[in-house]
Amino acid sequence: MMRWIARSPALHTLGPFLLLTAIWGLVVELEVYPRAFFPGPLDVARAFGTLVYKGVLPVYLQDSMTRLAVGAAAGVVVGVPFGLLIGLHPASYRFFWPLIIFFQAIGDIAWLPILLIWFGFTLTTMTFVIVYTVIFPVIFNAALGVRTIPTEMIRAAQSLGASPFRILWDVIVPGALPNIITGLRNGLGYGWRALIAAEIIIGTSGVGFMMFDARRSGSVIEMILGMILLGILWYVVDAGLLRPAERATIERWGLMRPAT
Repeated sequence: MMRWIARSPALHTLGPFLLLTAIWGLVVELEVYPRAFFPGPLDVARAFGTLVYKGVLPVYLQDSMTRLAVGAAAGVVVGVPFGLLIGLHPASYRFFWPLIIFFQAIGDIAWLPILLIWFGFTLTTMTFVIVYTVIFPVIFNAALGVRTIPTEMIRAAQSLGASPFRILWDVIVPGALPNIITGLRNGLGYGWRALIAAEIIIGTSGVGFMMFDARRSGSVIEMILGMILLGILWYVVDAGLLRPAERATIERWGLMRPAT
């Protein structure tokens, strides 16, 4: 049975969730908790269909994904080159590292009060929070990836007459790429959670806002639905974007063994 499941990618992925859903439904049917406070899978599925039919959920999902895409793209565009820079130049590393540690210790949510004064309830506020959250894991891992490349590899490329650009593109970037991908995974994960927190606190739309707004009517169903959507959306981003990028680069180049 287990071998058959392992050979089927769909069952291999959905198996744990089907088991969890079955346990969830069983707990609901046994009425361990009042159904008003702990709805079942069918209740959540019906709420999903209702919100989609009304057009509320598609709009909220689009808003959340747009905010994440804009903020994450800005964080990556700034974080990766900056991490490579401080990893390549010891003087830059010594100068910027204390500043990075200082600002990284200030949580993204701590910026919200002053951001509301500066920008109000706008996309700029949301974007700043996401960029601020994404950029530090990306910088840390990019710099670490550069600093862990053996010096002999760079010297070997120099001895073969490689230009600085070729060394950067053919040696440094591939060598640092496993760490950069790790930074992207961590940064996007943190950015996703920061977005939901920001939507809960200051949002007027989005999945986080939907969950927090449901408290007014005591709709536990919408809260649980929001939690499920958060997990599904992140799984889609990871499986549809990050894993293919990993396979197309670091696994293809032999820098990392594929997961089994």
